[in-house]
Amino acid sequence: MKILVLNCGSSSIKYKLFDMDKNEVIAQGGIEKIGMKGSFLKPTKADGGKEIIERDIPEHTCGVKFIFEILTGKDFGVIGSLKEIDAVGHRMVHGGEKFNRSVLLTPEVLKAFEACNDLAPLHNPANLKGVNAVRELLPDIPQVGVFDTAFHQTMPDYAYLYAIPYELYQKYGVRRYGFHGTSHRFVSGEICKYLGIKAEGSRIITCHIGNGGSITAVKDGRSVDTTMGLTPLEGIMMGTRSGDIDGGAVTFLMEKEGLDGTGMSNLLNRKSGLLGISGVSSDMREVSTAAESGNGRAILAKKMYAYRIKKYIGAFAAAMGGVDVIVFTGGVGENRDEIRQAVCEGLEFLGVEFDAKTNAEIKFGKDGIISTPGSKVKVVVLPTDEELMIATDTLELVK
Repeated sequence: MKILVLNCGSSSIKYKLFDMDKNEVIAQGGIEKIGMKGSFLKPTKADGGKEIIERDIPEHTCGVKFIFEILTGKDFGVIGSLKEIDAVGHRMVHGGEKFNRSVLLTPEVLKAFEACNDLAPLHNPANLKGVNAVRELLPDIPQVGVFDTAFHQTMPDYAYLYAIPYELYQKYGVRRYGFHGTSHRFVSGEICKYLGIKAEGSRIITCHIGNGGSITAVKDGRSVDTTMGLTPLEGIMMGTRSGDIDGGAVTFLMEKEGLDGTGMSNLLNRKSGLLGISGVSSDMREVSTAAESGNGRAILAKKMYAYRIKKYIGAFAAAMGGVDVIVFTGGVGENRDEIRQAVCEGLEFLGVEFDAKTNAEIKFGKDGIISTPGSKVKVVVLPTDEELMIATDTLELVK
């Protein structure tokens, strides 16, 4: 069975085509700058290289059609016809309290998903565009939605509620929802296979850290707390997002800088984090290069980044009554050994014995245990695969 996975953003579409019978990716790539000048598709070639194909892509239906052309075309084609695609799985960002698992995208489900648009005004409409584009081009193909928020629906109320008037939760659904759930579900499940342990009885902290990032406490295989909140802004420091900030500081800055809600959201979501502190970049690679050359603000940004991750690991260990496994995943988690070391140094009181030599050797998609054999807490680097998780859920539902 061949399953296409789509991840539609406001101006982008990432795709992967899986042959589930062979358990392999047979095509992948992405479109960027939809609706903008200079839009292009970048498919991955058989040798791993990438090529940029420029074309005017005014909206998502054109983008999906372009992807279909590539998949069946002469230069990059891997299938003879679109009829070979058996189903499409979509990354859906915000399912609110309506969805605690992946579902077939029926008209009723899509209506319920659309009702969550206020909770994710940038992401949910873009996800819907991808679904509608596929429906227009392949009206009879089954489509499945896999929700970023679903895995976190097992959090208890005392963990997900904010200490604001309860009526505002009832009226608007203002609470912690959490994100990156598909990644946290994937790595927390895979780590049990990797270490040969059972999910039941285990206390796992998964650190999905990249340009966006979140930490999740997973007890007995279920999410019991996570760092992101109503939106993906809350929690640890990220590439351009501030993470946790005093609400009083927000209103203070709005008054001093003359910002409305949109302006403040732009400051916290797009101008803060690594970019805001370092003044260099939102990309950890560029910030690290600047730090190595002695840039004081870049050095500070990296210290803040690691410190906040460490602080949440300590908090979640306390919430679960201890921790058995800490997992690093995501672009930074998988590739920046110095960040992993900075996070783990000082966690000896939890039972972490860090292996700096092994840690320095693990990057570029490798996995490995970076704690010593005698460490009470296993610390592991494990690459995530959200698209495979989406394809797997799609396969199960379509079958």
